[in-house]
Amino acid sequence: MDRGRQQQRRQARDSRQRAQRSSAVRAGHRRFRTGLWSYFWRGDIPTLLTAPIIYSVAIPFLLLDGWVRAYQAICFRAWGIAPVRRRAYFAIDRHKLAYLNGVERLNCLFCSYANGLIGYVREVAARTEQYWCPIHHARRIRQPHDRYPAFAPYGDPAAYRRLLPTLRAALKK
Repeated sequence: MDRGRQQQRRQARDSRQRAQRSSAVRAGHRRFRTGLWSYFWRGDIPTLLTAPIIYSVAIPFLLLDGWVRAYQAICFRAWGIAPVRRRAYFAIDRHKLAYLNGVERLNCLFCSYANGLIGYVREVAARTEQYWCPIHHARRIRQPHDRYPAFAPYGDPAAYRRLLPTLRAALKK
């Protein structure tokens, strides 16, 4: 990463931290917080009725998280693949915002975790695909992962055999 981009990220992080620490900012944010009673009273019925279904996905997500961590620890180590740094895919910070009530904080926590987990799992799957089967699909796929463009063309065995060692070596620690 170039220095300019690193500096921009550092400045953005510092700005967020200052906003979190500033008591004046927090007090201003609290004025926008909706109380729980008002939140539920003004909420729409479909959202309230579907909330248990949405939160029921937390259990499969937790199981997926644990399973993918074990998968990566066992398989990636056996294959000599550099592990995916899980922390890089999770940004769990919105629950700290003072203008969110308890339910909104829980919602933000859930969504941050779910989206971070999906990103993490996608990268583990992408590295697995690069190791096992780095070949384009016959049809165009929507939003392929970042590793996909380097894969061998579909139906080109010579390219596959030529690229496979290089693509596997790129995954090494």
